[in-house]
Amino acid sequence: MLIVLGGLPGAGKTTIARALARRLGAVHVRIDTIEQALRSLGKEVGPEGYVIGYGVAADNLRLGRTVIADSVNPVKATRDAWRDVAARAGVRVSEIELICSDKAAHRARVETRTGDIEGLKQPTWQDVVDRDYEAWDRPRIVIDTATGSAEQIVDELLRNLA
Repeated sequence: MLIVLGGLPGAGKTTIARALARRLGAVHVRIDTIEQALRSLGKEVGPEGYVIGYGVAADNLRLGRTVIADSVNPVKATRDAWRDVAARAGVRVSEIELICSDKAAHRARVETRTGDIEGLKQPTWQDVVDRDYEAWDRPRIVIDTATGSAEQIVDELLRNLA
């Protein structure tokens, strides 16, 4: 299965992706890691990070592994591309949008988090507010990360995926 997470920075994507990957023994494909690796090579980053992520995900899906794709996934084009990866691999895709309904908590997450990818510049709260993020145009699982701990959110997510 391909599990595609999307949502604004600070919504909890990576925290949930890691906890879910541990629980399922899944592969975690994090676009931030790929994009920062490209930047560290002096490359300008456009769609390349996502395209590399699609390839890594496809390789692992063909091996029979569950893959969790972790990215902002802000536009229809990237969401469609993840669905295409799953279709070509012949696996089910589940799309999940993570939100944080508590604006104060969301802002605090963004403003206090420390990065775990060397050299990656963390977005400011204003960057998050100004971010171009298209509304989803199809059904997906929506999880509000303001409602509980990471483990509680993963439990809820697993119930929704069953």
